[in-house]
Amino acid sequence: MTLDRCEGLTETARALAAGEVTSRELVERTLARIEATQGSLNAFRIVRAEAALAEADTADRELSSHGARKPLLGVPVAVKDDMDVAGEPTAFGCCGEFPPVTEDGEAVRRLRAAGAVIVGKTNTCEFGQWPFTEGPAFGATRNPWSTDHTPGGSSGGSAAAVAAGLVPAALGSDGAGSVRIPAAWTHLVGIKPQRGRISTWPRGESFQGITVNGTLARTVADAALLLDAAGGNHPQDPHRPPAVDVSGAVGRDPGRLRIALSLKPPFTAVPARLLPEVRTRVVELAERLSALGHFVEEADPPYGQIGLTFVPRATAGIAERVGEAPFPALLDRRTRGAARLGRLLRGAPLRAARRAESVLHRRIGGFFTSYDVVLAPTTAAPPPRIGALLELSGFATDRAMIAACPYAWPWNVLGWPGVNVPAGFTPDGLPVGAQLLGPANSEPLLVQVAAQLEAELRWAEKWPSPPVPERSAAA
Repeated sequence: MTLDRCEGLTETARALAAGEVTSRELVERTLARIEATQGSLNAFRIVRAEAALAEADTADRELSSHGARKPLLGVPVAVKDDMDVAGEPTAFGCCGEFPPVTEDGEAVRRLRAAGAVIVGKTNTCEFGQWPFTEGPAFGATRNPWSTDHTPGGSSGGSAAAVAAGLVPAALGSDGAGSVRIPAAWTHLVGIKPQRGRISTWPRGESFQGITVNGTLARTVADAALLLDAAGGNHPQDPHRPPAVDVSGAVGRDPGRLRIALSLKPPFTAVPARLLPEVRTRVVELAERLSALGHFVEEADPPYGQIGLTFVPRATAGIAERVGEAPFPALLDRRTRGAARLGRLLRGAPLRAARRAESVLHRRIGGFFTSYDVVLAPTTAAPPPRIGALLELSGFATDRAMIAACPYAWPWNVLGWPGVNVPAGFTPDGLPVGAQLLGPANSEPLLVQVAAQLEAELRWAEKWPSPPVPERSAAA
């Protein structure tokens, strides 16, 4: 099977504005790519074929009017199935028939205001809890680089769709690395922005504030463009960071920076070890940054026992979602177990965890008086095989998650930005990534550094090969 891969977000928007292609043509091609790969990749929970074509026709009429140009007018994009799209259900990885919602979530509303065509909603594991995208509700979403492996999670459907070239870019969400982990495992740029940068409304604080919406794309410029288009706040959002121009930062020289190479996993309740095949790739990135003129040395942020503040917020968030679920009996046993723990912790432990955030901001913020950016592995291991974590117990799943993904979640507690960049491949050909981490509102600086690396490494020129074979998604 031959995949007709799409152009990037920036190039697609340019071609539409120049009249080189119509939105209907692009959406038709996108829908054909999705249909051709749904049996092998299974990236989408919902495909909005009829609605997307109608939106494309509307965009074409606006494009032909030669009026003011919206930045994404007529461009097809996808969003994760934890985001409300008017007229579609929001199942968030769960089993059962969910009713359609009546209004767009704020991030989707802003994408539409920028002119984007929403072609579908991508698969995610149940309530976004795990770094794999599998479940009885939809089967297994597979990695375009190796369909025997997961693309990661929980934004695995968005990552698979972008990595395979089905759509030029997609929104995901990140509560413990759920944008950055699948970006790392599918050779993408994944931006987890500052808390509140992209609204999570109608939930002003998703999972007690640890979850934010972010972007996945093949290039830094595309990920930044989608971030700027989707960014902004609902009037009732509790977190409203100062505006930044992320796209405008791409390509600007950041100057000579002090970069901390942090290879030690943060505090975890069970052991975690950085595998040599990942460590090698991350160290190579550090050497590349040094060659670009930056000062790089090994140093670890003073995390302390930050994990004690994460668990109450994460599990209380699960308890909230389970309490709203229309079909609780259909939920994964691990989800129900996490919800029970969340109900136990959502009193004094949750209040203490929320109060601790300001202490962590001061302590870890002090680290950024000595360093400008942290470079760390995004994961400790390459992507696991499909099914490897699906049938584990709750405790065994937690151990496996911590072993594979111990690096991403502290920045969710802090609410600060992080950007995954492709770091290369293991000897077996599996993608791995590294994350650039900064203090509050540092997205422009992080994308400047990411763009420097991209200019050197040209990672967007690499595509999954050979073409994805046909296979039953539920196999």
